[in-house]
Amino acid sequence: MGYVAIKGGEDAIENASRLTEYERVQSRSKVLEIEQIRTQLGALVDKIMGEGSLYAPEHAALALKQVQGCPLEGAFILRAYRATLNRSYYSQIVDTRNMRVTRRISSAFREMPGGQILGPTRDYSVRLLNTDLTTEDSEDIRSFLEEFDIPEDEFLEAQGSWSKVIDILIEQGMMQAVDDEEDQRVVDITREAIKFPAPRSAALQALARAETGGICSLAYSSMRGFGSAHPTIGELRVGYTRVTVKDRRGRMRCIGTIKVTEAEVISKVKQRKQDPVPYMTLGYGLCFGHNETKAICMGILDRSMRIDDEHPANSQEFVLYHTEGVESYGFTNHLKLPHYVTFQSGLDNLRKAMQRKEDKTQNGKEEKRKTYTVGTAEAEDVPELL
Repeated sequence: MGYVAIKGGEDAIENASRLTEYERVQSRSKVLEIEQIRTQLGALVDKIMGEGSLYAPEHAALALKQVQGCPLEGAFILRAYRATLNRSYYSQIVDTRNMRVTRRISSAFREMPGGQILGPTRDYSVRLLNTDLTTEDSEDIRSFLEEFDIPEDEFLEAQGSWSKVIDILIEQGMMQAVDDEEDQRVVDITREAIKFPAPRSAALQALARAETGGICSLAYSSMRGFGSAHPTIGELRVGYTRVTVKDRRGRMRCIGTIKVTEAEVISKVKQRKQDPVPYMTLGYGLCFGHNETKAICMGILDRSMRIDDEHPANSQEFVLYHTEGVESYGFTNHLKLPHYVTFQSGLDNLRKAMQRKEDKTQNGKEEKRKTYTVGTAEAEDVPELL
């Protein structure tokens, strides 16, 4: 159905777009370069890449510049750009045990193989505004880098790859490995619609593309008691992992490295009658870039969605449908588009209902008036009234 009311509105739409661009540049401030956004707003760029489902830091930074820093709109644009790209290869399975780690911690074990590596984090700093940044200039950055300068070979030596904490628990029989055959089938949710109950690979893909705030909200609800998962972080690591593909001749080719965040959360499981011994289970999360909150929340929801319970955070359908940021953002904002025809139709129905109610009330009053007249009339007049 066409909306006649917006016919001929192309000039207004074009002018609205020009006005938006004017708001972006009207201050005539120094132009933001893509490299500046990519490096100095790295956490936001990583968030956009994850929700946009495309590892492309430069394109994510460009999207952020285009939309004036709105993460939802930026992810929307990046997802749309991704849809235009050809898919030539599928990457091989990535073994994160070989990750070149820059940050690695565990809240379950004080001592673990390789030790805890704090790496780049603000977890242990005071959350106060640093007003010194208001006057920061290029000279301040240069002097800081000179003071912080570390030889590249020494920096790479400080990084490394280690086995995982969960391997120890599995070897000791305290953790049960996933043996569901359905979990072994890798589903590409960009090519195949999700069907419930969804296999674990589909659920994890959906969570990796989900809006960070959405999955954080549901994971938080589970930890507060509106769910059945309150785990402990077995291991959280941030680092770089190699991506390989198989070329047309069957040869393995490394096409580069990507930065990822991985979280493995450990939960206790209530012992069932069919279980020979009690055990612990694993929730897993992995996402693009440095986004620890998202990876942890993925792990919590991965575990909670495999629990048979009625809480929202335990429902696959509820979690996966309502944390898809691009879809929820688009559906919410489509309310700003013209709905004149449907709204007027609703008004017409309401007016008719109000008119029927008024007519019914009026008829009721008339019937009541007749009854009253008959009840108060003289006895000899009753037959004539009837």
